[in-house]
This record gives sequence, structure tokens and C-alpha cells, in this order.
Amino acid sequence: MAKAPFTELRVVIAADPPARLDKALARDVPEEAALSRSRLMRMIAEGCVWRDGTVTDDPRAKVAEGDVLVLRVEAASDVETVAQDIALDIVYEDDALVVVNKPAGMVVHPAPGSPDGTLVNALLHHCADSLSGIGGEKRPGIVHRIDKDTSGLLVVAKSDHAHHHLAAQFERHSVMRRYMALAHGLPDAGDPRLRGVRGTSFEAGNILKITSQLARHRTDRQKQAVVWANGRHAITRARVLQSYGTPPALALLECWLETGRTHQIRVHLAHAGHGLVGDPVYGGRRKLSDAAVGPQAVAAVAGFPRQALHAETLGFEHPDTGDMMEFHAPLPADMRGLIDTLATG
Repeated sequence: MAKAPFTELRVVIAADPPARLDKALARDVPEEAALSRSRLMRMIAEGCVWRDGTVTDDPRAKVAEGDVLVLRVEAASDVETVAQDIALDIVYEDDALVVVNKPAGMVVHPAPGSPDGTLVNALLHHCADSLSGIGGEKRPGIVHRIDKDTSGLLVVAKSDHAHHHLAAQFERHSVMRRYMALAHGLPDAGDPRLRGVRGTSFEAGNILKITSQLARHRTDRQKQAVVWANGRHAITRARVLQSYGTPPALALLECWLETGRTHQIRVHLAHAGHGLVGDPVYGGRRKLSDAAVGPQAVAAVAGFPRQALHAETLGFEHPDTGDMMEFHAPLPADMRGLIDTLATG
């Protein structure tokens, strides 16, 4: 792809600058330029930062108050990922962002094995010329993801400024995300088994709290695993909304994330012994008895084709207005149907 034309951005280093060029630029670049630190690092490495007519390509270079740096910022170019006319459930949209209710079965971003038919392909077609450029390309800004076979809400940026602002909220863990999940068993503070599971505890209101670190599985790199060192801190909370069976064999849970790690809810609930219905990776195919939930329910659970997990609520601060926004997506038909079957036996 040919290099896009660039514009020049003049930055004057303010008083008491950080010692390093990259950190000083991250502090002093105007917010409206919407240049993240990672993008500034790429620009430095690619020779797009000049001082006194000379390229400055060392991120550790010293700077001083009053230094004038010229940044050559590439204009947004069209991304090579193909736009595809795929129907989307748009919950909200404005000039800065779009909130989508993603169906189960749709991959968020193109990757080997899923080169098209993804949410990004669909958004490129839907947004068309309303994209102002993310990282130098006209593309939607993916700031978080949900698994292919998880349904529910995602927010996607339409500009560099919105992308940077939303990404910072996810990094601070200030975004509200609540999920509906159908799990095996019944998490309960009175269960002596759970008192022996490391990292699990209960808070007021019979709220299950799971705290651990998460890292890639040592032998299966496609999986995540609970670890206690050299991983990423993760906290999941869950409360029971409804139980099914006599004695209870399944539970509808409301789960919320204090952190957001890959497969976090699935891994944590499986660690606690309450893997998700239909989860082929972590949940296991547990056998239910006809006596506990009824033969129709047993068949419905056994035939459910995906992890029973839905991103139901999403809340964040709007990157332009600062207003708090909150969105809800009802349970999809497959989960609703499964729950109805369980409720009637």
C-alpha cells in the first residue's frame, strides 16, 4: 500500500518535561491530535519526529523545556480489510462510536481462519465514510472483544480520539460490564466445597468473588488458566438470579468484571466448579439427571451449541461529552429458549 500523505504537527515541550522523548511527547501532544503513546512510539521509530531539521528516532533521547518537535502524521488511509454488507444490531451510534449487539458465532476481528465475515468487516461497510481514522487507517477501533460464541454488547470507536479515550477507560477498569451466564451447579456460601477452592470467597448478598491471576495454559496456548504467579490479576463476581432442578443442578448467574481478561468468566467459573453450560473448552459436558431437571431440559442442555454467556450491560463515559452512558441487550433467543425449557422442566 502506498504511503498516505502526511500533515505536520508542531509540539513545544512544556516545563519540567519527562527525561525521555516518548514520555514527553505523550504528555505534551495536544489531546485533540488523539495520538496514543503506542502510536507515538511507532512514529519515532519510523523517523516521523524531527527536531531542528533532523530526525529524532530514539525514544530515550533527552528533551528540554522549549524544544520544538515536528511530527509528520500520516493521513488516514483505507484499510485493506474488505467491507462486507452484513446485518448488524446497532444499539447506539454517533460520530464518535457505535454500540453493537453482537450475535453468537460472529468473530470480532479478522484473523487466520476467520479472514472475513467478522464484526470489523461488517462495520467497515456500515460506517463507510464516517470513519475518521484509527492509527492512521480508516477502520473501526476495537477497544475490547467478546468471544466468537458469546453474544452481547461491544463499543467500537470511530475516531482516534474516541479509541484512545475508551481504551483508557478499559485500562482503568472503569467500564461497567455485566454478563448473564448459565452455569452448572449452584454457587452458595453454604457450600463447604467452595471454601476449599483457592481464590474463592463470598461477599454480602451471597455474591461469589473469584480472585486469581490468569495466563496462557502451559500446554494449550489457545486456553487461559488460573495461576498464582506471573499472570494478570483478575477478579470476577457472580450472584445467582435463579436456580433450576431439585436439588439445584443449574443456575442463571449475573456476572460482573472488576478486570477484563481473555475468557475470564469462563475460566473463573470453571475454576470454582461451576463451568458454563455448552462451553466446550472450560465447561465440560456434565450429565444431568432426568429426575433433577426433567428429560426435556436434559436434552436442551446437552444440545446447546455454545457457551451460555451473554454480555447484557455495558456502561462507559462518552469520549466527547463526558456523559455516562449505559446500554442493555436482552437475552438472545437461544439462551431465552433454554431458560424457558429449564423453568418448565
